Amino acid sequence: MATVPLLWAPRGKATDCHFIEAPVERAALPRCASCIDLNSPPTTPTSSSPSLPTTAHSIYSDTQTMVHVRSVLQNVCSALLLLAMGTEGLKFDIQAGSGHDSLSRRCIRNFVAKDMLVVVTAIVDGYKGDGMQLNMHIMDAAGNEYGKPKDIAGEQRTVFTSHADAAFDVCFENILTGNKYVQNPNRHVELDIDIGADAKDWAAVQASEKLKPVETELRRIEEMVGEIVSEMDYLRHREQKLRDTNESTNNRVKWFGFLTTFLLVGLWAWQIMYLRAYFRSKHLI
Repeated sequence: MATVPLLWAPRGKATDCHFIEAPVERAALPRCASCIDLNSPPTTPTSSSPSLPTTAHSIYSDTQTMVHVRSVLQNVCSALLLLAMGTEGLKFDIQAGSGHDSLSRRCIRNFVAKDMLVVVTAIVDGYKGDGMQLNMHIMDAAGNEYGKPKDIAGEQRTVFTSHADAAFDVCFENILTGNKYVQNPNRHVELDIDIGADAKDWAAVQASEKLKPVETELRRIEEMVGEIVSEMDYLRHREQKLRDTNESTNNRVKWFGFLTTFLLVGLWAWQIMYLRAYFRSKHLI
């Protein structure tokens, strides 16, 4: 006969607890396979059962593998997101107005090298005669104009070859004509600018020159590599020009410093000679 402590609490008083010794037969207690008998001597673990350090090492290895897989998936998702963002054009809304204020005029700037093919594609909603007139103006920093279409609606494509190494602006202005009432005076514009190899119609090139798909892709990659080489040459030329400007400015500042020093020394000597002659004329020295 053995006694087992039981926990008893009156109803409604969870904090007022009492222990009751209940007589229980030892043989009546159920035997659990996973329980440990404290009265029995300890048993040594067999070689078939894994030890605690081995289990911890396997858990750590699994965790490291999961972290590595998660990092790879995050990098792949980021690359796909950047690719999707790179293939999509610029979208914006432009409000109608006088055409001279900041709300009704929007400009997008991009840089292009000399003798580079540029294709500007603008897709505009609305239609002609809806009370708004959307005009587009393309001009570079050197003053060259490449297109000035007026009252555009739908798809408008402008193709030109750049005349200088400069930035060009694609400007839109939305003007209220006053012919009819406009409930929502806004135009939605989708702008896509392709430069260089991206501006060519490679399907037409493949059909005209009877090239294989692999040859067409190699041709496109070759032109892209040529553009990269040309851009690197342009950057090297710009770096040399900036270095020459820096050296010229440094020399000018150096000679200006020498001239200022000589002038100050000459002014100091003249002041000493003048004051000495003045004091001698007054018989002070």
